[in-house]
Amino acid sequence: MKKKPQRIKEILKSNKLNLPVVTAGWVKTFRNDRFIALNDGSTLDNLQLVIDPEKYPEDFLKKISTGAAVYAEGELVKSLGKGQDVEVLVDKLEILGESDPETYPIQPKRHSLEFLREKAHLRPRTTLFGAIMRVRSRLAFAIHKYFQENDFLYLNTPIITGIDAEGAGQMFQVTTLDLKNPPRNEEGQIDYKKDFFGKKTNLTVSGQLEAETYAMALGKVYTFGPTFRAENSNTTRHLAEFWMVEPEVAFMDLDGNMDLAEDFVKYVISDILTHHRKDLEFLEKRLLNEEKSLPQNKRSDMPLIEKLEFVLNNRFVRISYTEAIEILRQSKPFKKKKFQYPVEWGLDLQSEHERYLVEKHFKSPVIIFDYPAKIKAFYMRLNPDGNTVRAMDVLFPGIGEIIGGSQREERLDVLIEKMKQMGIDPEELWWYVDLRRYGTAIHSGFGLGFERLVQFVTGMGNIRDVIPYPRTPKNAEF
Repeated sequence: MKKKPQRIKEILKSNKLNLPVVTAGWVKTFRNDRFIALNDGSTLDNLQLVIDPEKYPEDFLKKISTGAAVYAEGELVKSLGKGQDVEVLVDKLEILGESDPETYPIQPKRHSLEFLREKAHLRPRTTLFGAIMRVRSRLAFAIHKYFQENDFLYLNTPIITGIDAEGAGQMFQVTTLDLKNPPRNEEGQIDYKKDFFGKKTNLTVSGQLEAETYAMALGKVYTFGPTFRAENSNTTRHLAEFWMVEPEVAFMDLDGNMDLAEDFVKYVISDILTHHRKDLEFLEKRLLNEEKSLPQNKRSDMPLIEKLEFVLNNRFVRISYTEAIEILRQSKPFKKKKFQYPVEWGLDLQSEHERYLVEKHFKSPVIIFDYPAKIKAFYMRLNPDGNTVRAMDVLFPGIGEIIGGSQREERLDVLIEKMKQMGIDPEELWWYVDLRRYGTAIHSGFGLGFERLVQFVTGMGNIRDVIPYPRTPKNAEF
């Protein structure tokens, strides 16, 4: 029976020389029939195995190729070569799984991100995607850690829903009806009463509304789960399936919501800088190399780690939407017609506007609040002016909006009136309206797109490269 392998990360960290070690992993490279670079996914660094080729037949050595899985026992010693501090002098080597060198696609060379998306089942074996996924995993852990340490309850909201929280209408339908011959009612329309749930249902776009019901009983809750949008968008910032983090807090107004958002993102970014600095340094170096071929105006304003520290070391500036519009209209890019999109009160801000405020004007992360009611969702609290709502967006360098939230409308009459104005039937959301009938109170929350955060922290330019298997229009492979 084989001995239990040690993780390469632990072997390198222990640095206990002249002691026996056991390891297993996948071959990155095999040089001169002697040196094996091994990686098991636990760390950015490879472990060098040194074998004596005289001990093994030629047929065996030919099977040690990139991608093959091997098991090794040996002694950890100080390395005499360059590129590593320690290496393993192998006493026993076993090939657990061969890899055909003629067909294995992840060879030790540079591959385009487009190519690697086509090999998404193998791309985590690359140094780049190993780093991305380790960072993603730690960010998820840090999110749960933050909320648990701050007395939030973790809530699993429904994935299948009969409502559209955002009013967007771009949802994936869930049905068990025979699509070739669906049942129809007297009006000739599809009879969803015969469907599995007895009504038309979809995959959720948000767990917020359900989270509100639990916040109004338990005080502080958060969701962290998959959400879905059937938006026919092929941009670098959109996915059809993505993960959302959504805290909801009773008795908290918009100011408290902004405080929570700032404290939360600073916590998780500080955590990743502490625990995955080496992965971040690799990602930063990769990004700098990638941008060398780009014109100056297309390059990042700050190196990756400096950008993360920029968020940590600056107090988030808070300005109203009205103030933001005025600043943008007085800016040089606006006066010189450099902005691609118009800047007018009542229009949503675009990424170029948000980045100007963060990177050029304030040189700090920015929170914009009190947006026009007409461009925001029905559940946001109406301000006394009747034109704006208690909404907020958190803006970061390089990416623009990373968090969106609001103080929720807790007044029954105002909520119902807003729903009617937006064409939403209060009867369809009777249980949500009920919260305003029974013990209503001020409450607030926000949503963070998890992949957007991973994209920001890793510096990756395309959101499809920060999720294991991206779901986009015409693409549900793997």
